[in-house]
Amino acid sequence: MKDSFMQQAVRAYFEAWLRKNIGVVERTFSKDAVYTECYGPEYHGLEQILRWFADWNQKGTVLQWRIRRMLEQGRTVTVQWFFECDYDGTVSAFDGVSVIDFDEAGKICRLSEFQSKAEHIYPYE
Repeated sequence: MKDSFMQQAVRAYFEAWLRKNIGVVERTFSKDAVYTECYGPEYHGLEQILRWFADWNQKGTVLQWRIRRMLEQGRTVTVQWFFECDYDGTVSAFDGVSVIDFDEAGKICRLSEFQSKAEHIYPYE
């Protein structure tokens, strides 16, 4: 099944982090978008999102951002993913979920991330 335009936008956004391509970010988010990272920071508006992207990529490199699955309902895409990065010399990784809302123009207007540990334990095995 072919990805919808929203799913294509999500894939392009994840790929933008791997390639450090700020132009994709600028084209993908609405001017008044709100982005909430999984550990607390929140960015209001495209200007702040672009500043964060540029600042983060000066010290960090995304090594992997693999999409495991996407679910779409209306103008919302929910994405389950695995993320790995090297930030300021420290490599870390975690699983996560993003809930991504699109506006009527097809731009991301709200993105909220949630994080889970990538290492899983099996207490009953």
